[in-house]
Parts: sequence; C-alpha cells; structure tokens
Amino acid sequence: MTTLHLLNVEAMRRVDAAAIAAGTPGLALMERAGAAVAERARMLAGAGARILVLCGPGNNGGDGYVAARRLVEAGHPVDLAGLVPPAALSGDAAEAAKAWIGPVLALSAVGDLSAYGLVVDALFGAGLARDLEGDVAALVNRLGQAVCPVLAVDVPSGIDGDTGAVRGVAVLATETVTFVALKPGHLLQPGRSHCGTLRVAEIGIGADALEAGLAGDAPSWRNGPGLWDAAFPRLSAASHKYTRGHALVLSGPAYRTGAARMAARAALRVGAGLVTLVSPSAALAENAAHCTAIMLRACDSADDLDDLLVDERLNVVLAGPGLGIGAATRDLVAVAAAAGRTLVLDADALTSFTGQAALLGAHLSDGGSAAVLTPHEGEFARLFEGTDAVDPEADKLTRVRRAAALAGAVVVLKGADTVVAAPDGRAAINDHGTPYLGTAGAGDVLAGLVAGLLAQGMDPFEAAAAAVWLHGDAGLRHGPGLIAEDLPERMPEVLRALLGA
Repeated sequence: MTTLHLLNVEAMRRVDAAAIAAGTPGLALMERAGAAVAERARMLAGAGARILVLCGPGNNGGDGYVAARRLVEAGHPVDLAGLVPPAALSGDAAEAAKAWIGPVLALSAVGDLSAYGLVVDALFGAGLARDLEGDVAALVNRLGQAVCPVLAVDVPSGIDGDTGAVRGVAVLATETVTFVALKPGHLLQPGRSHCGTLRVAEIGIGADALEAGLAGDAPSWRNGPGLWDAAFPRLSAASHKYTRGHALVLSGPAYRTGAARMAARAALRVGAGLVTLVSPSAALAENAAHCTAIMLRACDSADDLDDLLVDERLNVVLAGPGLGIGAATRDLVAVAAAAGRTLVLDADALTSFTGQAALLGAHLSDGGSAAVLTPHEGEFARLFEGTDAVDPEADKLTRVRRAAALAGAVVVLKGADTVVAAPDGRAAINDHGTPYLGTAGAGDVLAGLVAGLLAQGMDPFEAAAAAVWLHGDAGLRHGPGLIAEDLPERMPEVLRALLGA
C-alpha cells in the first residue's frame, strides 16, 4: 500500500524490517521496486531506446540491477555502470547483481551521455550520510549538463531524504520513483527542485508494516485534500450566515489599508458567514470606498477592540497585514488573546513581537486562545530570534515544529515548500503551488483564507493546511499575470472543484 504520510529514512527502515519479519523476503521487495523503476523507465525512454543504469553500493543499487535486467527483457539495449564491482556488494543487492548477465562498467568509463535515451540514477538512496565526491560527483555534474531525461530511484543521488539538502552535488532528475511513501526530502527545498515529477510505487507493503514505520514519530504528511477534506466546511439546508462564523480583520491606518481588505475579502470568499473590517476612524472613509459585503467598525485603541469583543459571535481575529509595528499592535494582540478568540497573526503582528516569542506564547496560553501564525522566513527569524527554531543547522521541518511548540500555536512558514506545524508535532509540507504566488499581498490573502476557515469551525492545523493548499490551487489556476487581488476571486472555482459542486 501507499500512504499520504511522509516517512523519514529511519521510519522507512522500520517499514522494510517489519515487512521482512512478516514474511516478505527483502529480495522480493527489491524485485518489485526494480520492476516499478523499469516500468517508468520504459515510459520515459520510448520504445527501443538505449538506457544507462547507474548502480550504487547498497540496496538502491540493487534496485538498479533489477531494473536493468527487466529493461533488457523488455527489449531495451542497456549499459550498466557500478560504483563498486558486483563482488563488493552484499545482501539482497548482491543477489540482484548475480542475476545481471551483462558487463558492469566503472563510473569513470561512462562515455557520451547523448548516446542514451534515458539515464537511471540508482546510485544513492534517501539515507545518504556524506557528501558526494570523486568519480560520483564528476558524473553527477555531467548528468546536469546532459540533454537526456534522468529517472531517479528513491531520491536523486546527493539529496538527503530527511531534509532535502544537497550533499555536495545532486542529480537533477526528470522524474523520481520512490516506494510506499514520500520522504520529507522529496518536498523540502532544494530536494523538491531536484526530483522532477514524483511517483510513489506500490511494492506490496502491508498496513501492519506501515504502522510499524509510523509508530513513535510525530506524524507528517504531504499537504492535500486527503489530509483535511473530511473536516472541510460543508453547508446543509440549515446553514446560514451566523452558523458560518464571523471573522474580524484589523485594518491599518490611512494609506495602509489594502492588505487588511484583501485578507478580509479572502475570508469572505472562502466561506465565513460575516467579515468585519475593524478600522481606525481616520481610515474609515478609505475602507468604506472599497467595501460592500465586508462590514466596517471603528476601532482606535486596544480598549475599543476589547469593547467590540464583548460580542461573542466574533469568533476569529486576524491581525497583522498593514497594521503597523510596535506596542500598539502588541496591545491589540494581547486583548484579542485575553478575550479567548482564535487568532491569525501575520506580518506586522509577528514583527511587533521580535525576539518575544515567549511573550506571545504567554498571551495565547493565558487567554486559552488557539492561534495560527503565518510568517515568511524574515518574520520567522525575527519572531523566534534567540531560540532553537532559528538554528541554522536544522532543516525547515524541524525548525517549524520547534517554533510551534515554543509559541503554542500552529505555525505556517511560507515559501516554495511551505511547512505547517502544530504544537503537538503534526506537520504538513505543501508542494501545491506556483512561483507566481511570489507577489505583494499574496500572504495577506493566505492569512484571510486561514481566518475564514477558522471562523467556520475548522481545527487550526487543518484550517492552515487547507488554506495553504487552496491558495496554491488558486495560483496554479491563474498562472502568469497573477496579482494578489486575483486570488480571492479564484476561490469559487477552486471550491467548486474541491467540493464537487
């Protein structure tokens, strides 16, 4: 079976060990893996194309030997090059190599790569623990300049399966075939950019073996509807605007109101029943000129916000976009947290707590407020300054998990590989998006989507993960020419597709 869960390298070792202990020989798993690689190689190379298979010293290389044999049986001319001679292999890889009847070239003997319709990279798998160097590094660099497609087995050689880091140099694959489950390194940058198209092959791993792999680790997933669709808000005949939640969005001062309005519109578009933009009196006319379905209330201080929050129907507060940096913003956040509201904090609300993540966490804890924080890397570094969440040696998944635990909030660290993590360790990595989202205001819209889903009663982790995916889907549907204002207007199309409406 395959799974939405991500498995780190050690968890995948446990899966394999459990499958073998349950009666499936390791060589049988290798045969199935190699067969899956050969099937994809045939599709990529085309009928009769010459294929080069590069085999490493471990089980990844064993998969390559099986794939090479299967490709020959299917009628392809195949050259096989090994990092070590077959006699130096051990275990299942050695058995797989015995079934290969052709010659084995040294890596240094690999000739003109343009002679091949495909190269299969079975040199190193996800568990690589050192930098590539020597003949391997030289060949990887040559592959980077080749015009033929490259099919990677498990991960592109040189990519750390847990972190996505490049170990010295790494293969740039056209496609990557892995088995049972993706690993974090398939989705975290720069690994994601090296993988090309990702495919997960079924190799006969049972549910019990998979559970053995997952046991003991905080769960992580590839973000997608399968993770949160069951909790996604759906309307019934009895639904009305008051059952769909009321989000409050705090506006900045005059001439800095656009970010909050975009966030408010996103919250309304994603389904919140009511959205109120809370505006300084001096900016009311400016906001009123742009708002119709979004309501307006005056708010000039933290005391004014406290008065507004007497209305318990106002169940979510979004603070940050264009709000301003400093004590006044910290006071607004403290009041909203003390009122026990669910919070979405972005932009200036995060920067106002520079180096004070513990203080922010205390506000949330004291008020019993659930919260979602949506920083980009700069805001993340400022908020968590001086903590282990900004350890430069830690990978992104680890950093975000640490940050969520420190703040007692769901943290969404935005980027090409956005990571969503909850204080209890649950995490999701998103790869459903587009570089066109790198435009002013797109993050404000994301914060609004989170607020709109929270207003409708979604769990903060699920709401954050869903909002990230919806945001990415809207960007993918729009494509070139995207500006932030386009994103809320794409929500009806995105939601119709998601809900089958």
